[in-house]
Amino acid sequence: MDAKQAKAISDQWMIPTPAGAYMAGLENRPIIERAEGIEVIDTTGKRYLDFGSGQMAAALGHNHPRYVASVKRSLETISHSTKTFLNVDRLELHRRLGEILTPPLQKTLFLVSGSDAIEAAIDLARKATGGVDVLALDMALHGSTSFVTRSLTFGWGRAKHRLAAPGTSSILTPYAYRSPLAGGNDFVEKCLQLSFEMADANFTAKPAAVILEPVLSAGGIIVPPPGYVKALTKMAHDRGMLVIMDESQTGLGKTGKMWGHLYEDVVPDIMTVSKHFGAGMPVSAVCTTSEIAQQAVDNGYFATRSHACDPIACAAGVASIDIIQQENLVERAAAIGRRMQSAIEAMAKDVEAIGDIRGRGVLYGIELVEDRGTKAPASDLCRAVVAQCQQDGLLVQSRGSHGRMNVVRLVPPMVSTDAEIDRGMEILENALRAAVRGQTAKAA
Repeated sequence: MDAKQAKAISDQWMIPTPAGAYMAGLENRPIIERAEGIEVIDTTGKRYLDFGSGQMAAALGHNHPRYVASVKRSLETISHSTKTFLNVDRLELHRRLGEILTPPLQKTLFLVSGSDAIEAAIDLARKATGGVDVLALDMALHGSTSFVTRSLTFGWGRAKHRLAAPGTSSILTPYAYRSPLAGGNDFVEKCLQLSFEMADANFTAKPAAVILEPVLSAGGIIVPPPGYVKALTKMAHDRGMLVIMDESQTGLGKTGKMWGHLYEDVVPDIMTVSKHFGAGMPVSAVCTTSEIAQQAVDNGYFATRSHACDPIACAAGVASIDIIQQENLVERAAAIGRRMQSAIEAMAKDVEAIGDIRGRGVLYGIELVEDRGTKAPASDLCRAVVAQCQQDGLLVQSRGSHGRMNVVRLVPPMVSTDAEIDRGMEILENALRAAVRGQTAKAA
């Protein structure tokens, strides 16, 4: 199938959303046919290094043999089961996930998508506390498929949905590179004090929870400064609120630790897991303590989906944990992060468009600016870099929020070799230089 055929099908049969991802410039986008390891191959046979890990969910590589064998075994035995009965793969996944959680996190509940898990986590917090109001960071992305999750996705802008769920509001993202509050040793204190003063004024009922990502991914790879999460947790607990960590894009090794929250001396009250949890199959989880789980259930908590505990998805989840543990991918992610950081720092020495470098493990962002002094966001340049990378065989994405899309997001699979990382970094550097030359020529 070529691009012309793909456009004809999409024009006739697809609802054109999200426009930026599917419709705009469709004729220039590859049509993916298959994948191997960290590469995807289009219908022309062209290969691309996948430094987006698919939709962030192929962090274990594409079609990992252990994952394929697990799914194949389930297909040949039982792939779907009623939730009325327990099944062997579900029980095994509860045990295996529970064993790698940070105590006192212990209890788990399985769903299908990341949005499912966030919605269920919010309801869990509300049932456990008796509260209603939920806070999220103003550059956050927590899902788009439910009324609650899209109401907490402030980074994309809630205005496009016209309606927002009651009891949802935002607090300031600790974006040290751009925040007007940054610049001193008291940035964390000022950011949180102002945030919670506004939150207290806007609460419509007893508050229930605050939700955040250990690293804000879609918002532009924003890494909270040291001490932020611990201070936020105290301020939330002082108000009777629970802390929910959305580990969809940071959990299970991506940051160079098993869980992103391990970088702070804090254990969340509730945690969600998704993306590469299923190694390619859609499965997510809500995790909490025995005490919180019991409080919520006593108050009527219930969350499920028709395919939430399917044996095939649970078998994939077990395979995912096996791969991460037996192939030492947590340590590998940390090593990849160090390699990428070094390569990007070398680029930044003479590529003036690189304004900031942020990330942990395999999750990295390069913020592009028109001028390092003014920090004016270079969104057009970022788009050009992403397009040039694609042309040269490297898939990356642009990310950001509040009208800025000037961060190149790098998320290579944790199974990437040093040679593959180096090749990706070389393509990226050449694309950066070519895009800068192009912008300079246009301005002349």
